[in-house]
Amino acid sequence: MSNHEIAAERLRNAYSQGAIAPLRDLIDPADGAGAYAIQAINTRFWEGQGRRIVGRKVGLTARAVQAQLGVDQPDFGVLFDDMEVPDGGIVPTGRLLQPKAEAEVAMILGEDLPMREVTRDEVAAAVSEVMAAIEIVDSRIADWKISFADTVADNGSSALFVLGTARKPLAGLDLWTCGMALERNGEVASLGAGAACLGHPLNAATWLANTLAAQGEPLRKGDIILTGALGPMVALMPGDEIKVSIGGLGAVSFSYKD
Repeated sequence: MSNHEIAAERLRNAYSQGAIAPLRDLIDPADGAGAYAIQAINTRFWEGQGRRIVGRKVGLTARAVQAQLGVDQPDFGVLFDDMEVPDGGIVPTGRLLQPKAEAEVAMILGEDLPMREVTRDEVAAAVSEVMAAIEIVDSRIADWKISFADTVADNGSSALFVLGTARKPLAGLDLWTCGMALERNGEVASLGAGAACLGHPLNAATWLANTLAAQGEPLRKGDIILTGALGPMVALMPGDEIKVSIGGLGAVSFSYKD
């Protein structure tokens, strides 16, 4: 097997066998192209197992996190149908390794995007619904000691996501100054705003659309886009009740327990 195939297999096995060491023996920490190749190997594997792609998640949208990992752009991962948790639902503790929760703005496309570079206005025109969301991130790399290549290869350190049931049209929403509060067990644990996500959640969605179009995989009608964190991630402990409120979009929640 190639190094990429070995890395992909290690990551797949980690879901059930436990977190692994960083992939530095197989891929350079800054090798984005190689990391996406590993991600693609596992995406094809999981599709072959019957999982269905329902969208994408954008990560590394905060400038501070980009600087920490030595990169100057976001990354993305794949959202599968079995990753969605219903609003107010329960996530069993045994399903995840070292999870964290972050508040995001989610968008659903009402029409296909073309296979070319698009503008932010074109993306905005294609968005049919906007909602508050929680991304539950996880890492198959032990102790979250990740490089850019580690997190990209590991499907953007993805795990699960929760979409709010209140769906709003984009028109009239202020996704730049909208405030965000993430509560853990009734106490505020993270604060943020729309501007923290690449300056505006639509900027993140536009970056994603253009990145995928350049790879020949444009976003399609019905695709879910998780646009990136509005504030710091919060580590999860068994028994936690998480609620996110975003100005203009309402609230979304889940419980992390058996």
